[in-house]
Amino acid sequence: MSDCVFCKIVNKEINVNILYEDKQLLAFSDINPVSPLHLLIITKKHKTSILEMTTAELASLRLAIRKISEGTSILNAGFRLVNNFGKDGGQQVEHLHFHLLAGREHLWPPG
Repeated sequence: MSDCVFCKIVNKEINVNILYEDKQLLAFSDINPVSPLHLLIITKKHKTSILEMTTAELASLRLAIRKISEGTSILNAGFRLVNNFGKDGGQQVEHLHFHLLAGREHLWPPG
């Protein structure tokens, strides 16, 4: 999708500090963090919903979180993984992405 900011990041048209990358996903720091650690994990293929993810992409997501968290305190302290879908879900960019939040206590309900 030519006007999608996340597709432009995947295509290296927008420069970000990539913290994790594999065949399915890419992870980088959010430009407006709400936690000490706030990463965005996006699919390389343009999708809008978690319901469109393949088994390989879901497995890749699990591995990405594991790799990102290795050597940090988030494995012991915990983290929050957020996926917003659609207008009522709070999705602002219509490209499937997950927010990995860590480094502070996250209360419930979130808001």
